[in-house]
Amino acid sequence: MGTYEKAREFIYRNARPLDLARWQYHFEKGSKGAVLDALSYYQNEDGGFGHALEEDSWNPNSSPIQTWCAVELLREINFNNKDHPIIKGILKYLESENGFIKGKWATEIESNNYYPHASWWNWNPDSEHDYNPTANLAGFCIKFADRKSPLFYKACKIAKEAANSLLDRDRVDDGHLLLCYIRLYQCCIETDTISLFDIDEYSKKLKKFVSQAICNADINWSCDGVAFEYINAYAHDLQSISLSSDKISDIANYLKNNQQDDGSWNIAWNWSDYAEEWAVSKNWWKSYGIIANMLFLKRYQNNILQKDCKI
Repeated sequence: MGTYEKAREFIYRNARPLDLARWQYHFEKGSKGAVLDALSYYQNEDGGFGHALEEDSWNPNSSPIQTWCAVELLREINFNNKDHPIIKGILKYLESENGFIKGKWATEIESNNYYPHASWWNWNPDSEHDYNPTANLAGFCIKFADRKSPLFYKACKIAKEAANSLLDRDRVDDGHLLLCYIRLYQCCIETDTISLFDIDEYSKKLKKFVSQAICNADINWSCDGVAFEYINAYAHDLQSISLSSDKISDIANYLKNNQQDDGSWNIAWNWSDYAEEWAVSKNWWKSYGIIANMLFLKRYQNNILQKDCKI
């Protein structure tokens, strides 16, 4: 049985309805509507997202991080309808400032501590919050909020501050933070909102950090999909981030050679507590990882690798 067939079997036997809909959208001509319908069940009345949309936090309450996950999934299926209830709901949540602390959307919220979760989602009142997920959510607001709204102006202010924070750095070691900086850049380019900060210097710094991150990436962590999103962001010009076809070939070969018998890939992280819940979340992550890894193979192995490695 080939790589694709094994992956498909795992998805159909184990995936949440949301990930099954994502799989069908990407590989079986499924609809965006099915993905949106499944995603809507994770959205709360306040417009934010919870209910373990982020697989490592079972908090049902809305949080900036779980809302960030929804924003990422909307980008994944290239959904940009400003009038859709999901997007309107997200803007409503972000406008409410729920989870907004000291000029940023918080990485952790207090109610995380009352539900099963990975240790990195523990809430601490003394935590200092960086621009994950704030830079990404600011970009979302720039892209979708009414340009005359207070939320849009707030997002522009945050975007300037986030850009300055990137320009002041020598490196970015947090992969998710780097992805948030990428998303801010993409949203500004997509909306022609390029006068907020020095977009050219920002782009140069971003490419430098992305190149460093890809060179240092641990392929064992491929299931979180972050490194692949770096590559996707520069797919039009991989040389701009110093990525060769040999590197892509190495990744593709690793994925094909390290798929487990059940069709999934190893999950490289663990929870320190809540063993029973982690066993469930780990299975959810396997479905997420399968989609990330198979999308990488689908997108790059045939049009970049000059060899026969069809899935």
